[in-house]
Amino acid sequence: MADKEALRALQNRLAQRLQEARSTVRGRAWLAVECDGRGFLFPLQEAGEIFPMSPIAGVSHAQPWFLGVANLRGQLHGVVDLAGFLGIAARPEGRDQAMLVGFNASLDVNAALLVDRLAGLRGEDQLAVEAGASRAPSASSFAGPRWCDADGRLWQEISLARLVRHPAFLKIVR
Repeated sequence: MADKEALRALQNRLAQRLQEARSTVRGRAWLAVECDGRGFLFPLQEAGEIFPMSPIAGVSHAQPWFLGVANLRGQLHGVVDLAGFLGIAARPEGRDQAMLVGFNASLDVNAALLVDRLAGLRGEDQLAVEAGASRAPSASSFAGPRWCDADGRLWQEISLARLVRHPAFLKIVR
């Protein structure tokens, strides 16, 4: 019970910080998430509400990474397993802190990304573009630059606005 209360308190603090960060203009900022131990950054202006795991109703004939639909605050949202979509083999044991990250309403898509763990907020004052980084020619159009934090950890930026328009993301039917 204490774990659930601590998780709920963390969610509330993160949601409050997310709202505060959106309302103040001061450089670029991201929501940091993890999938299979890999770090990803979602631009704050593109990320939406964060939801705890909810029951997901499966959908027939869908891609394996499209988990189905979930009722999130009274609206149906498609749920995409980010690790599965990116071709990362997610470990089931790493999903005990799994969360759903919605898209900002301005992107006009009722979907949420399943991530293994929230890792907080990051600002451009905490990160530097990876030395010698240039996006590989084969990189997806939604993949932005890779960033490095003070601990040397790499974070891949993902543009949610470009992701929701990417042909592979839109093709949920097998």
